[in-house]
Amino acid sequence: MEYRQLGKSGLKVPELCFGAGTFGTANEFFKAWSETTQEEANRIVDICMDAGMNLFDTADVYSDGESEKALGKALAKHNRDDVMISTKATFRLGKGPNDVGSSRYHLIQSAERSLKRLGTDYIDIYHLHAFDATSPVEETLRALDDLVREGKIRYIACSNFSGWHLMKSLSVSERYGWSRYVGHQVYYSLVGRDYEWELMPLAADQGVGALVWSPLGWGRLTGRIRRETGIPKDSRLNSNIVNDAGPQVPEEYLYTVVDAIDEIAKETGKTVPQIALNWLLRRPTVSTLVVGARNEEQLKQNLGAIGWELTKEQVAKLDKASELPKAYPYWHQVQFKERNPFPV
Repeated sequence: MEYRQLGKSGLKVPELCFGAGTFGTANEFFKAWSETTQEEANRIVDICMDAGMNLFDTADVYSDGESEKALGKALAKHNRDDVMISTKATFRLGKGPNDVGSSRYHLIQSAERSLKRLGTDYIDIYHLHAFDATSPVEETLRALDDLVREGKIRYIACSNFSGWHLMKSLSVSERYGWSRYVGHQVYYSLVGRDYEWELMPLAADQGVGALVWSPLGWGRLTGRIRRETGIPKDSRLNSNIVNDAGPQVPEEYLYTVVDAIDEIAKETGKTVPQIALNWLLRRPTVSTLVVGARNEEQLKQNLGAIGWELTKEQVAKLDKASELPKAYPYWHQVQFKERNPFPV
């Protein structure tokens, strides 16, 4: 396992991070992903630690807090100093008017509750799960800075921000000398490359590391979907509540990308998900990939994505198959590469 700097921070994180969204089954959405038992969660965490995959990502809303509880129990037997925990707040968790958002009230309350569920006295990376346009950015960042100064969180990060959300936040942190976002948890995959248009150039310029969620395209690049067979009957993509909440990918485009991956699979002897993950690990600004697993077998398959590299020719083939027309103003900007070069 290689370790990479998380943005401009001094923190090193493993190139693969385990996403504990599969732990806990408190509602219909997460039951569609997995029904991992505590015993299975314990075993998965042990395998991760043995592989050097010591960063674990969760959120307060995953299975209504049950994911944090299950992760905390699974980590209890491990030395806390050997483990890094990432969790998130902002989304609604409760029925009250202040049980949502990035206000000082909600963030401090959420952090305290996450600490209790995780069974720890500090969180290594604390994310805002989304941008809250109803709370002043200054209030949000001051609350996060206070939590850092109190030792309850070590680093702050964000997730699912647009470019102006992130840049405004970084500017406010700089103005007041507060803790700044060192990571941005983003959706990025071979069938979802929008991150490259604005967020990647911003991250490269400002030193913000990408923690990539759903690197297998919301379950589309697991190797089970083919042009000839379509989506398997037992796939979570057949669940409307899961499919509607995730990225939409045209079928023909998906099959074109999978066809290209299959060609490279024959050349390398690697699987579809291993190739898709390895491609991402070579992209600029990527600090770590958040990979989930329903069971031990899936986890070991994902671990096979590291320790080797695609050739330049193979990367070019995947780039070409997965490229889509850019939205404005990006299609205009890329015509002037001499003065406005993109990272990829």
